[in-house]
Amino acid sequence: MPVICCFYRSQTTEAMTWSENMDTLLANQAGLDAFRTFLKSEFSEENVEFWLACEDFKKTKNAEKISSKARMIYSEFIEADAPKEINIDFSTRDLISKNIAEPTLKCFDEAQKLIYSLMAKDSFPRFLKSEVYKKLVNSQQVPNHKKWLPFL
Repeated sequence: MPVICCFYRSQTTEAMTWSENMDTLLANQAGLDAFRTFLKSEFSEENVEFWLACEDFKKTKNAEKISSKARMIYSEFIEADAPKEINIDFSTRDLISKNIAEPTLKCFDEAQKLIYSLMAKDSFPRFLKSEVYKKLVNSQQVPNHKKWLPFL
């Protein structure tokens, strides 16, 4: 039984560490999943999806793949009326539009910084106050043994 208690304690501690900063949250798969769930409930998951697409894009080595991934990110998140259009200023959008013909691994950096900042200042604090986060932290407290062992 101590194994289960320790498991739940570590899960609670893990969820509580997400509140330290957004980098901690985004670096943890369970935290990222919880944040995405929250953003979906607010109809703003495009922000984290764009940020993740940029992180993946920056790891691309092959020149052909750089070009195709850049076009995919552009058509999905940047261009006017994109299916998951992100909220960035005109000058950033315009600069990306001009550079998309010959993209580099840095072509989305400014937009990614803007979206990260938006999430850090707006979405992340709301996430920490949300029922999604509170339930995760509270439901992972050490369970009452009778719940798990009804015969006791």
